[in-house]
Amino acid sequence: MTLLSPSRCVSRRLCRILLANAAHYSNAEPASSESATPKSSRPEIFKLDGKEIRTDSCWNLSNSVLTLLERQLLNEPSNPLNLLKQRIVNHVHQTYRKPGGRSPLFTVCEREPRVVTTFENFDSLLTPADHISRRPSDTYYVNQDYCLRAHTTAHEHRLIREGLDAFLTVGDVYRRDEIDKTHYPCFHQLEGVRLYAADQLFGTAGINQHPILEKTPTERKPHKQEKIAEDASNALQIQLKAFLEDLCDAIFGVCEKRWVDAYFPFTHPSFELEIEYQGKWLEVLGCGVLEQKLMEMAGVPDKVGWAFGLGLERLAMVLYTIPDIRLFWTKDSGFLSQFEGKSPTDSIVYKPISAHPQVTFDVSFFLPESVQFNDMTSDVYDTIRNVGGELVEQVKLMDEFTNKKSGKRSQMYRIVYRSNEKSLTKQEVNAVHKAIEQELVEKFSAVIR
Repeated sequence: MTLLSPSRCVSRRLCRILLANAAHYSNAEPASSESATPKSSRPEIFKLDGKEIRTDSCWNLSNSVLTLLERQLLNEPSNPLNLLKQRIVNHVHQTYRKPGGRSPLFTVCEREPRVVTTFENFDSLLTPADHISRRPSDTYYVNQDYCLRAHTTAHEHRLIREGLDAFLTVGDVYRRDEIDKTHYPCFHQLEGVRLYAADQLFGTAGINQHPILEKTPTERKPHKQEKIAEDASNALQIQLKAFLEDLCDAIFGVCEKRWVDAYFPFTHPSFELEIEYQGKWLEVLGCGVLEQKLMEMAGVPDKVGWAFGLGLERLAMVLYTIPDIRLFWTKDSGFLSQFEGKSPTDSIVYKPISAHPQVTFDVSFFLPESVQFNDMTSDVYDTIRNVGGELVEQVKLMDEFTNKKSGKRSQMYRIVYRSNEKSLTKQEVNAVHKAIEQELVEKFSAVIR
């Protein structure tokens, strides 16, 4: 929700709105011992995308995230994310066809439920049990067994089990993250997966000469896994890189590319693709050969495959020269009209609709005794987003220390405010800033310094 309208509202009106919000937030459930997350009023049953899930004390969805769930940007025709998604899908459908060319090879899955099990979000992708991404400071939990998907890869296991060999998964994903021009609690991903049986990778004549799996597992090497035959691993990498280089040319035009070794829990070997675009090297996507253990878990141990994933906002911001990730969420006609009626292949250069100045305020406070630095950071980000809404452009943790005598922990954050609709006065921003401080005090017993 945007707290400031385009008209010249005064601080008194702002205060009334903010106090109403504070009253609403004050009805939220108390934080559990596991996390001091600024929760919304926790419903007994959470309903989303046809699922009904009973919540528990692990619930840490904030009001701002619940609001984001209501919008689905990829279904809005005049949103640049929709245009980019369609550009990719059209290219893949036109280029990769089933034998005879009568239908597309890749199935597009874009209506998958956004609430997934923790098994789907983590375990099915071999995420270590102690990985930081599992913490409530990083993931939005509905209860101890369900969460908002943090990546579209969370659907990979189920889709493979259901028999899909080639598919694109597209959707909005949610993470508790930092706040700046390139980070937002909700963003959008597109993932691709392609599986091969032996005859699909080498042809019928080559099956005997080129088995895709080792008869006896070997030692893992930088260029291959233990169970995948060396020729098969090489062939998968050739197929994967050719697919993605062709895709990048379709998005950005023919350009220089380079492959960088990377690490992902569910692929090996793994790579990142970078392209030279407008004089700079840009990281475009991550990819790799699927871990054979994933194939076994999904019930297809006799196949091998590859996968890739890309962030639509990252590419759209470069392709359309969009400077701020918040703009994808605006309903301002000055922004949306620039993409309305456009074709996915049209060349579009965004023309800024706002050059209003930033207003910067700092907030410093002592943390409650039971709360650690890392957990509090995510709580602060959520609180600032809840209260400040779209007025918050950036938040940066500037300082944290522990007083040697008292043992009290302290943090200081710098908040940059800017509206896309109007110039903000310090008085207007101060009202928002005071409401954020009040929320930190009431929710977490923080002591403002």
